[in-house]
Order: sequence, then structure tokens, then C-alpha cells
Amino acid sequence: MAYYALLKLHIMPHEILAMDEQEKAFTVAAIQVKMANDKKNEKKFKQVKGRRKGR
Repeated sequence: MAYYALLKLHIMPHEILAMDEQEKAFTVAAIQVKMANDKKNEKKFKQVKGRRKGR
């Protein structure tokens, strides 16, 4: 998750360390939701892409 925070959200490691517990919890939860949605969308995209190959 630190990788995602750094590359996608541009949150530096020192900024994560400076957050209080509630901010960290919210950030982690938001990243988990985003990753789950990305995974779901990727799966859906692959299904649509697979259907097009058969044409």
C-alpha cells in the first residue's frame, strides 16, 4: 500500500509517518477500496476484451 500511496497518490513516506492514526486509517481504507475497484474493473475489461477476440 505504501507503493500505491507513493506512485498513485503522490504521498511521500514522511507524510504518511506524520499522519495521526485516524488519517492513516482513512488513507489505508481509501487505498483498499480503490484497489478493489481497480481489480473489479480490470476483470470486467478482460471479459469484454475476451469477447471481442472471438469475433
